[in-house]
Amino acid sequence: MISWEERPRLLAHLLNPALLALVIGTCATGYEKGRREPMPWVLLFIAAPLVLHGPSRRALPRDTRTHFSTWIGRNPEILAGFPERAHGLAPRVREGLRYGIRNGIISIDNESVHSTLVEPNPQARLDDLVRAARLVGRWLAKLDRPSTAYALLGVTP
Repeated sequence: MISWEERPRLLAHLLNPALLALVIGTCATGYEKGRREPMPWVLLFIAAPLVLHGPSRRALPRDTRTHFSTWIGRNPEILAGFPERAHGLAPRVREGLRYGIRNGIISIDNESVHSTLVEPNPQARLDDLVRAARLVGRWLAKLDRPSTAYALLGVTP
């Protein structure tokens, strides 16, 4: 992990641990609302790149009626480069997870993520991220297994 002093300023601002913890907590809350059980932590490494990558986020459907595999089939450009984005973002996801745990908004129990995050009343800039994180969490809840999302996106845990 690059130290804060050595990180490019834009990267430090956009991918800071607090923002990642917000995305993780919101995804976990959306998943739990959709599935009535906590989100498997391995899905965080799928959810974060979908939410934080602008073109992926803008391509998300308005709701979860569109099946995940259908959406991927309709948006092959999202799949292009996804493994690299997911791999590159993994250290930041872990950092955001640690930040959320330290600050009491996220916990991990039996390989599942629990969020105590009260959904924020987001400012205009965060509104898009919060909406996307909530949608992705609820969407992933509709899949039978976490491995399905990984297979559809061409990545491995």
